[in-house]
Amino acid sequence: MEVCNTGQQICLSESSLPRVVIIGGGFAGIELSKKLKNGPYQVVLLDRHNFHQFQPLLYQVATSGLEPDSIVFPFRKMFSGYKNFVFRLAEVQEVEPLKQRVFTDKGYLDYDYLVLATGSQTNYFGLSQVQENSTGMKNIREALNIRHLMLQNLEKATITCDAREKDILTNFIIVGGGPAGVETAGALAEFRNYILPKDYPELVVEDMNIYLLEAGDRLLNGMSDKASDKALKYLRKLGVEVELNTALTQYNGKEAQTQDGRNMEAATLVWTAGVMGSFPKGMKDASILRANRIETDKYLRVKGYINLFATGDVAAVDDTKHQRGHPMVAQVAIQQGRLLGDNLLRLAQGKKFTAFIYKDKGSLATIGKNRAVADIAKFRFGGYVAWLLWSIVHLMSISGFKNKLFVGLNWLWSYFNYEKSNRLIIRKYDLSAERKSEIFAEQKPKKSEV
Repeated sequence: MEVCNTGQQICLSESSLPRVVIIGGGFAGIELSKKLKNGPYQVVLLDRHNFHQFQPLLYQVATSGLEPDSIVFPFRKMFSGYKNFVFRLAEVQEVEPLKQRVFTDKGYLDYDYLVLATGSQTNYFGLSQVQENSTGMKNIREALNIRHLMLQNLEKATITCDAREKDILTNFIIVGGGPAGVETAGALAEFRNYILPKDYPELVVEDMNIYLLEAGDRLLNGMSDKASDKALKYLRKLGVEVELNTALTQYNGKEAQTQDGRNMEAATLVWTAGVMGSFPKGMKDASILRANRIETDKYLRVKGYINLFATGDVAAVDDTKHQRGHPMVAQVAIQQGRLLGDNLLRLAQGKKFTAFIYKDKGSLATIGKNRAVADIAKFRFGGYVAWLLWSIVHLMSISGFKNKLFVGLNWLWSYFNYEKSNRLIIRKYDLSAERKSEIFAEQKPKKSEV
C-alpha cells in the first residue's frame, strides 16, 4: 500500500519499522544498505543518480578504455529482493535535524535515523579561473566530458593549419600526483603511443605533450617512497613530463601558469589535485573540519546528535591515529558502511555500538600495461605482479557479473593489442556552456517550501 500525503511529501510504502534514510549511493551507502537487508528498519536510499558508479576506473572511461555502462550498476537491480529497501531518485538540498526531515528537489521526507554518505567533490582550492576552464574527474559525467573534449580537440588538430594551435590542441595537463592523476597520465601516454599513430596519422606523436603537475615533492603521497619512485620512473619511461614541486596558479583554457612563473600551453586540463567533503545545507550545528568534513565520534555519529550519522569521504572520525581524518578512499567508506550497518542492527537488539577501527588493506596504483605499484602490509613492490594484483582486485570489486565479464574481456583484448575501442564522440562537449549551467543551478533556490 502506498502512502502519499498531500503537499510535497515523497511517497513511500507503508511501514511500521523505524526509517533509516541514507543520502548517497557511493561505497559507504551501498555497504550500509546491504548490511541492513531485510532487517528491522525501513531503508530509504536517496541519490541524484539511479546507479552506483565504480569511481576507481573513471580514468579509463575518460581515456577511451572503457564504456561508462561497464562501471555503473542500477540501484534497483542491485537491491532487487530487499523487502525493506526503497530507492528514490532525488537530489537532497537541505536537512533539518531538529525536525528529522530531509528536503529534496522532489519533496520532503521524514526519518528516524539519517546517514550522510554524500561523498566528496572536487576541491580547486579557490582557483576560480582554473575551475572555470578545466574539468574534474569525480563522476561518470565528468569522465565522459574528458573523453569528448580530448577526442574533439584531436579532431580539431587534424583540421587546423596553424602549427601553434595544433600544438595546443594536442597537449594535456593533469594536475595532481595522487592515484587518479598518475593513472590518468599513464593511460593518456599509452593512448598517445599506441592509438594516436593509427587513428591520427596526420598528427606527430612527439608533438602530443602530457604534463603531470604535482605541488609536492613526490607522487602518490599516501604510499611508500618506493612506490613513489617507481611511479615516477614508469611515467617518465612512458614519456610523461612529470613536474614536481610545481603548483598551478592560473589556466585560461589554453595557457597554464605555475607558481614559479613557468607557462605551459594545452587545450585540455584535468584537475585531480584534491577533494573535499560534500553535504547538504542544514548542518550548521555540526563541527566542520579540514577539507569540509563533518566531525563524528568513533561510532560515526555526528557530534552533537544522537540519530544523525556520517560515513565515507564526508566523515572525519574522532581517531587519535588519524588526526586529519581517515584517507578519502573506497576501503575506508566500505568499512565504515559495514560498521554502521552492524551498529544499527545492534541498536535494534538493545546492544552497545562498536567503535570504528580502520584496517588498512594496502594501496595500489597502476601506470599502464604491466606497470603498477603496491604497498601491502610490510611489502613494497612494483611491476607485473603489482599490475596483476591491481587488475584482479579492481575486477572483483565491480558490481555485477556482466560488468566484470565485459571489463575483463576488454582488458584482455587491450593487453594484446593496446586497442581502445571506445573512441566515440557521442555528443559535442562545450566546457563554457557546462560551466554556465552549473552557475545557473547554484543560483536556483535550494530549499523546498513546505
